[in-house]
Amino acid sequence: MCQYDVMVLDELQCCVLNEELDEAESAELAIVLKALADPVRIRLVSMIASSPAGEACACDLPAAVGRSQPTVSHHLSHLVDAGLLEREQRGRWAWFSVNRDRFGQLCSILGATAC
Repeated sequence: MCQYDVMVLDELQCCVLNEELDEAESAELAIVLKALADPVRIRLVSMIASSPAGEACACDLPAAVGRSQPTVSHHLSHLVDAGLLEREQRGRWAWFSVNRDRFGQLCSILGATAC
């Protein structure tokens, strides 16, 4: 079980999926979790969320994650499609911010201690 033992999980009082999900909720959760199921995407979200301005220009992200611009654009598209990031076009560049409402929905499904 990854690097956590049962005692640690008990101490966290993990309440993932504290009630049964219907078909639509399950499908929606799967989309979000698929979007986050990539280390580069998780890094992108964390970089954007932790930036002092709360947003990041697409022009700065390829160098930050060590990937090509097309690869980063592909990952950002998945995150936007899943509703985790918001995209705003400013001239030539796209700027991204975290959709905090969407993460709030994710927390409400997974339970507060998961967030």
